[in-house]
Amino acid sequence: MTPFSETLRSATWADHEAAEAEDYLRLLMAGRLSEQEYGEMVAQHYFAYVALEAASRRLAGHPVAGRFVFPELYREEALERDLLTVYGPSWRERIAPSKATRTLVARIDQVADWPGGYIAHHYTRYLGDMSGGQFIRVELERIYGYGAGGGADFYRFDAVGSLPRFKQEYRARLDALELDEAERQRVVREVRLAYQLNTEVLAELLHVVRPAA
Repeated sequence: MTPFSETLRSATWADHEAAEAEDYLRLLMAGRLSEQEYGEMVAQHYFAYVALEAASRRLAGHPVAGRFVFPELYREEALERDLLTVYGPSWRERIAPSKATRTLVARIDQVADWPGGYIAHHYTRYLGDMSGGQFIRVELERIYGYGAGGGADFYRFDAVGSLPRFKQEYRARLDALELDEAERQRVVREVRLAYQLNTEVLAELLHVVRPAA
């Protein structure tokens, strides 16, 4: 049987919003967005991670989901530092969840009492940000002049130690899940949905920063 981690890795799909999501990231990496336009993405990440980490804390003692609770991964404080850097002390008054983010948060809340659903959203967000985030962090530091202490701290996982070793352990825990075929497929479907919802957040941001696009 294919290792579950491999099944999940190939589970994401490219829907009609994927190109627009990539366009937002392409503008960002090209240095064509203002710091405040970059802050729009930071804000949406913040709302998503507040919801995900609230679920994580509730599930810490669960025999299955608890194996995917890693306090050293928590992003909320790093995102707060980034928002403070971008928007200043009044950052809380400057941000609001977009329609797509509200949909994502609602889904996270909806499946938070299902271990497989929590794992699906946890996997989609954290491993994605750890894998591609290091390149993004370097580029953000170059474009906006950030350093440690705010701006791009979201992409710093210093408390984790070795990222390759952590990801290897994470995938081993996925492979060790004792799920029947029906539950495996249910988790796969949720990973696909999580990917789609997160992609829609970025796609919507493109229309915020480039209304005529």
